[in-house]
Amino acid sequence: MSRAKGNLAEDKACEFLFDNGFNIIDRNFYSRFGEIDIIAIKDEVLHFIEVKSGDDYEKAIQNITKSKLAKLIKTGEVYLKKNSYNGDFEYDAVLVVNNNISILENITI
Repeated sequence: MSRAKGNLAEDKACEFLFDNGFNIIDRNFYSRFGEIDIIAIKDEVLHFIEVKSGDDYEKAIQNITKSKLAKLIKTGEVYLKKNSYNGDFEYDAVLVVNNNISILENITI
């Protein structure tokens, strides 16, 4: 996927999250382990969010690989430590398929 398509999907995801009560606090947080597309907070829970898009739901969800999830978790740990965050947090995915957007909360390996 091109960077432009990825940015468009992330923009749509941010709008969706905002409309659903999330407060976006960071985008494209990098560590040596990888990147977190969106970091948001809702109801005092920090959400590390991976955005995936595709031509259909199955293709989008298949892009969340075990390796990608491991990198997301490691990068989340860096963020928590860097910001001395001790509250609740979870790892989520937002799937953008055309104009249909859905969130998968608390994804795990």
